[in-house]
Order: sequence, then C-alpha cells, then structure tokens
Amino acid sequence: MAREVLRTKTFASDAANFILRRARESLDERQQFRIALSGGNTPRSVYAEMARCDLPWEKFLFTFGDERCVPPENDESNFRMANEALFRPASVPNSSILRMRGEIEPVLAAKEYEAQLDVLAAKRGEKIYEHDLILLGLGDDGHTASLFPGTEALSETERRVMANYVPKLNSWRLTFTFPLVFAARAVCFLIGANKDPRLIERIFSGDPALPAARVDQNAKSVTWIIEQKS
Repeated sequence: MAREVLRTKTFASDAANFILRRARESLDERQQFRIALSGGNTPRSVYAEMARCDLPWEKFLFTFGDERCVPPENDESNFRMANEALFRPASVPNSSILRMRGEIEPVLAAKEYEAQLDVLAAKRGEKIYEHDLILLGLGDDGHTASLFPGTEALSETERRVMANYVPKLNSWRLTFTFPLVFAARAVCFLIGANKDPRLIERIFSGDPALPAARVDQNAKSVTWIIEQKS
C-alpha cells in the first residue's frame, strides 16, 4: 500500500486536477479511462469542476462504487447526482456510463452489474475488472462505498458486486466488494472539511473495525484528498 495525503483549501479544483491527471495517464497507456464514481454530497463540486473540461468523454467508462436501491430520478440516487453535476453538463455519451439499476430487485441488480463488469474484464484478459481509479467517500462510522461495519459484504471474497443489507438503515445497498476495490490500479478518498480528523487518524492507524481502513491498508495505491476549512 502506498498512501498519499493532500490537504487542501481548494478542494474541488485540486481533486478534479488529480482525477484528470490520472485520466490522461490512462488514456496515453490504454486508450481508455475506467473510473468508479462516489456518491453523497462531497464529490458534487468535484464533478462540476470536471464537467468544465474539454475531454474525450467517449474514451471514459464511468461506473459506480455503490448505489442506493432507488430509481435513477430519486433524490437519493448516486447516479442522479453524477448526472446533474457531470454527465449532462459535459454531454457525456450514454455509452460511457454504466449505471447500477437501483430500481430493480437488489440481488438481481448486483448480479447484473457484476456480469457486465466481468464481460469487460474478459475482453482485456483480466480475471477481475481493473479500474484505473475508484473514488470513495467516508461515512462517520468508517464505511466506504456501501461497505458498512458489521455487514455481510465485508467478508465476501469472491463476488465483486453485492446487494448488502444495512441493518442500521433498514435498507439494501448495492456495492463493490473488497476484491473489486483491491483490483483497482488506484483509489482516491474524497473527504469534506467537516469530517472528524480523529476518524481519519483511526483509519491511518489501521483500525480493523473500520471498513475504510481495510481499503487504506490493502489497495494498491491510495490518495486522500482532504478539504481544509478556510
């Protein structure tokens, strides 16, 4: 694991620039940029910053690290946020977007998404789909994607995408599992200014109770972009 930490007061532009550097490297090396997006409110400004750039969006492939089990037009939908902030403003073609179908039965939606990624992996001779970059958030309980403490998905070693029941929310989530996250060339945590720094220190110390710490400890390359209050 290689960890880089960037603390910044210009969060949106610095995060967007980091992502775009990764994109250019991937386009130069593999003629495609495979990026998984994170949901929640923190990345919205980053996506809006990206949307202002003139890029070959047809060479991008956007996936989602997790999704709530709601229709795509729902206020809670991670897809809806990305669509409003990035896809529509940048005129990203539909062929570059692979959406998790949160509106259908969760187990079926997870199997469908996993199968789609498996087909793309096979075309490159990969045993497991390799993202160039996975963007991740951080919950106050240490969850990332929809890998919540105490949930079934944490112990999964084979499936790449799962329907994960979260008891404290009394709801299902679709999520990447650790095997898929660890297969990525790089991951990047996008952390807003209001996140408790003590939680981040627990993650950096490797607290096994926090799912985000397992990513920090086991991913191939980890970057933390942490917003600082002005």
